Amino acid sequence: MTARLDRAADVFLRAHAGVSYPRFLALYMVGAEGADTQRTLAQRLGISDPSVSRLVRILAEDGWLIAASEPGGGHRNHLRLTAAGDQLVQRWGGELEERFAALLEGAGVPYRAYQAHTHRLLRTLESRAGGSEEELSPAAPGSDL
Repeated sequence: MTARLDRAADVFLRAHAGVSYPRFLALYMVGAEGADTQRTLAQRLGISDPSVSRLVRILAEDGWLIAASEPGGGHRNHLRLTAAGDQLVQRWGGELEERFAALLEGAGVPYRAYQAHTHRLLRTLESRAGGSEEELSPAAPGSDL
């Protein structure tokens, strides 16, 4: 289901916003989720440091992102959205959320209930294995998973 939703978001964003979903997601992570360094962004997106470096360079060249070296931080880049990047995230993030809410409602799934369950699942995943790749390993006896 996640893969299908990602593909649908990619088709929609490419057609209407002129950006791919992976690039939009990176901007969203920086603007709305607090991924303020390249390392944090790479971890949240599940991609390598060299891959995130290329992505950050492209987003900066497109005028959506600023990557500035931190004083005394070595090669550590601090990330922030430009005004155009922030507008992109706000406008199209809101549009994607509205479309997703309509999809859920059309399937008889109340959006607020879905949000509550999703947040609960995320908290559970974060508390198990510290958010590592072991998240879907068999749960300990007596746990919910």
